[in-house]
Amino acid sequence: MKEKYDIVIIGSGLGGLVSGIILAKEGLSVCILEKNNQFGGNLQTFVRDKTIFDTGIHYIGGLDKGQNLYQYFKYIGIMDELKLKKMDENGFDIVSFEDDTQEYPHAQGYENFIQQLLQYFPEEEANIRNYCKEIIDTCDSFPLYNLHAEGGYESEILSINAKQKIDELTENKKLRAVLAGTNFLYAGIQEKSPFYVHALSVNSYIQSSWRCINGGSQITKQLIKQLKKYGGEIYKYKEVSGFGFEDGELVSARIKNGEEVFGDKFISNIELKTTLKLVGEDKFRKPFFSRIQGLEDVLSAFSLYIVFKPETFPYINHNYYHYKNSNEVWLAHEYDENTWPKAFMASMNTSSKNNGWADGMTFITYMKYDEVREWEDTVNTVAHKADRGESYEEFKQRKTEKFLVEIEKKFPGIRDCIKSIHSSTPLSYRDYIGGSNGNMYGYVKDSNNPMRTFISAKTKVKNLFFTGQSINMHGVLGVTIGAVTTCSEIIGKDYLLKKINAEIG
Repeated sequence: MKEKYDIVIIGSGLGGLVSGIILAKEGLSVCILEKNNQFGGNLQTFVRDKTIFDTGIHYIGGLDKGQNLYQYFKYIGIMDELKLKKMDENGFDIVSFEDDTQEYPHAQGYENFIQQLLQYFPEEEANIRNYCKEIIDTCDSFPLYNLHAEGGYESEILSINAKQKIDELTENKKLRAVLAGTNFLYAGIQEKSPFYVHALSVNSYIQSSWRCINGGSQITKQLIKQLKKYGGEIYKYKEVSGFGFEDGELVSARIKNGEEVFGDKFISNIELKTTLKLVGEDKFRKPFFSRIQGLEDVLSAFSLYIVFKPETFPYINHNYYHYKNSNEVWLAHEYDENTWPKAFMASMNTSSKNNGWADGMTFITYMKYDEVREWEDTVNTVAHKADRGESYEEFKQRKTEKFLVEIEKKFPGIRDCIKSIHSSTPLSYRDYIGGSNGNMYGYVKDSNNPMRTFISAKTKVKNLFFTGQSINMHGVLGVTIGAVTTCSEIIGKDYLLKKINAEIG
């Protein structure tokens, strides 16, 4: 390591890596510090029984030529290197209900999206078209979403509630459930989730939807390659345990092993509550510190990773969002021991050898952190191995069996295809991804109080900046835009946007 860097970034998630590349391209010396064995945060993959599974990136949108994520990825130099498979054009996502044999598709391309749904809701054309227009208009209100420096939304747009908006657009209860059926993408809460979060989450998938061949960690590899191309450095097993100050100014990141990394500017790509505690409560205004510590975490998840016996389960080129019934679409997170799980998302990886058969499948459902609180003092990662004990294993086994019973209702006979089954809980998400209480998508955005979760990338500590899923939006596109926002604070927004647009032509 050098004695000092222009930029020190804590955390190698997507936001940290994209920020590092943008700033290294500007000729700044950049160092990224990662506490775990694997870089990439939510981009991480893992292998069980020679089968690759993604931790967070199950599909990506907006990657057709000229679309927004394509343009951002083109600028940072990774677009042409990614190995991708386009998902089913006529239904990349399928919304289904246990009490309804019909499956409802979300299709790629807005006109196709409309036409596919009209097969099931022929009387609803005007309402479906209006829904699509509202999605597009909402997305157009966010300049960086479309690589524009100028313009902006009216603040009222942040206060529009997603469920209320969708309910206003149609009286058809089943169509309402189908349009809102992928709200797992942002852990939808009926009385809180804003419509802009819904719009920004679904729009890029409707534009185009893709799976990463052999998993999302290829994105990490390409990002690191670009970072190093511009002279950036990245180190693992470097857990930051605090920050050094001299004469009131932030000067270094202190590593758990005793090392100290000096820098002119620091970007935190780790959990905001953790960041504030590491920097020191006294360095922030009390109301701000209290507000951040009091933010509500998005719910966490329990996931099953199923490895199939060879050539037993067909490859499915779409995802499922499955509910017990259409009334549960906004209530799947409100469960008790008897009603869990009320819903799940099902997805599968595609491999380079794709021969029509699936290697494995991932099933994700909601889980409250309270369910695993009794083991919260344990940490178990590749970098810090620990045994959570027999009671934890029994808990996972009980939940696995209960989840499998529900999965089998949707996929009869799936049990006979299983070679092995693996699970993760909110503690896995917490330990590997670093989210507070294992949250999936940062903090709950609330249409009733939108400014509470509006967090600036620039902080009151003059050379400390934030990036990651709590700035702007979560998801691959949201975090990429968040990194651009962070870098804009350092090198200038107009300058950076002009450069991006000029470089991608």
